[in-house]
Amino acid sequence: MNKFNLNSLIRENILNLVPYISARTEHQKEKKSIFLDANENSFGAPLSFLNSYNRYPDPLQKELKKKISDFKNVSPSQIFLGNGSDEIIDLVYRIFSRPEVDHVIIFPPTYGMYEVSGKIHGVDVIKIFLTKENYQLNLDKIEKFVNPNSKILFICSPNNPTGNDIKREDIENITKKFTGIVVLDEAYIDFSKQKSLSMEIEKFPNLIIIQTLSKSWGLAGLRIGIAIASEAIIQWMNKVKHPYNISMVSQKMAIKALENRDLFFFHLKNIILEREYLQKSLKKIPIIQKVYPSSANFLLAKINFSSKNLYQYLMKKKIVVRDRSKIILCDNCLRITVGTHEENEYLIDQIQKYSIQKIKM
Repeated sequence: MNKFNLNSLIRENILNLVPYISARTEHQKEKKSIFLDANENSFGAPLSFLNSYNRYPDPLQKELKKKISDFKNVSPSQIFLGNGSDEIIDLVYRIFSRPEVDHVIIFPPTYGMYEVSGKIHGVDVIKIFLTKENYQLNLDKIEKFVNPNSKILFICSPNNPTGNDIKREDIENITKKFTGIVVLDEAYIDFSKQKSLSMEIEKFPNLIIIQTLSKSWGLAGLRIGIAIASEAIIQWMNKVKHPYNISMVSQKMAIKALENRDLFFFHLKNIILEREYLQKSLKKIPIIQKVYPSSANFLLAKINFSSKNLYQYLMKKKIVVRDRSKIILCDNCLRITVGTHEENEYLIDQIQKYSIQKIKM
């Protein structure tokens, strides 16, 4: 039986925190009101088309959350929006982990900000490597490492940089047994056949699911990360966050994008088709030793020769990919984002030419 107790996990200084209450939190905007409470410029911006931006944005992003709620079929009260997913990761550390006392567990190779944020907060980061064969969780090792000071587990599925889904049953079993916070990063879930656990958030009071509008929605420049969790956890995140963490521009643009679902699904379908095309094409090139299965919008490809040399060659051809060879279990691997068909064809052509050069040497 999971003896999960949310308050016992929260840092004492956070439990005693009296949150900052912004002027706009105290009194929501009404068009007919005269706002003289937030020290805004009542005359507006010096450009007429920016006139509405002299006012602060909605600190709780209610209209945007409603749009996301309708699309993802979760309650707005179970949604937190951050300035990118990185703000959410930072908040999880700030709320639940005590510096120099607690530790978190991550599963490399995985998203680097879990470790970086931990180091920033002075929290020990325990690494339990994914299995070498298929990049899955090592359940036996996880059980051995967990102790009362294990506050947070970070699981990325589909995983970055490997692209594979983590087994759903393993995620569920860990979440049920672990008495701390489980953060499930689903940044790439829309590209996967595996369903999001957000639909079952009520079953897991210790689960925080991270999603984003940066990947499948193509809104990376707006910096909008999404956390889906119990209402109790969301309330704590709202208490600790900066007052106006999502700009008015980002909120408005995201709302417009979410209203255009047909184009979203059209692009999503094309990305998945291009992923399959890119994967099949890369496998035919002699220099490519392996292309790992992917449920994301990128592929991890293992190179027979130096991945660094191929990376530098592609850079000269104005193609920028990511060399992941320095990451554990990713020796001589490049991470390649799925591009447009024209971009993918050019990439394949250049790798083929490089492959011919290497074979002739």
